[in-house]
Amino acid sequence: MVKTINIFNKRAKFDYEILDTYTAGIVLAGTEIKSIRLGKANITESFCEFNSNAELFAINTYIEEYAFGNQFNHKSRSERKLLLKRKELKGLLKSVQAKGLTIVPLKLFTNEKGLAKLQIGLCKGKKTYDKRESLKEQDTKRDLERIKKSF
Repeated sequence: MVKTINIFNKRAKFDYEILDTYTAGIVLAGTEIKSIRLGKANITESFCEFNSNAELFAINTYIEEYAFGNQFNHKSRSERKLLLKRKELKGLLKSVQAKGLTIVPLKLFTNEKGLAKLQIGLCKGKKTYDKRESLKEQDTKRDLERIKKSF
């Protein structure tokens, strides 16, 4: 039985309006996948960007160095290539260039085969008043749950 790992980007839903989501594979070294399986990764400050060859990379993703990884250990913050179908990549590239949208990692997880996957979202940035509105909604939901619990 493979233990599934779920690492979330909690800031993404607060800072961005998520329009569409995709699941992408990640090109990793041996010690990187071992650190992810231990749950020692962080994607809150990361973003995705296309290079000159129209390949998608996850930038500023933090994967802690593996404790038992001697001289073959990886860098903790480096660019990691994302694997998507060519049709999906072309669609994402068009929407990023034309509409000014951004691609943000939402969730880093391992599937049932033990492979690391990254759920990315095509997002539009929120304004400060939208963020305040979402905070108000969270507070009212929390208050309603408290009231329901008391009855």
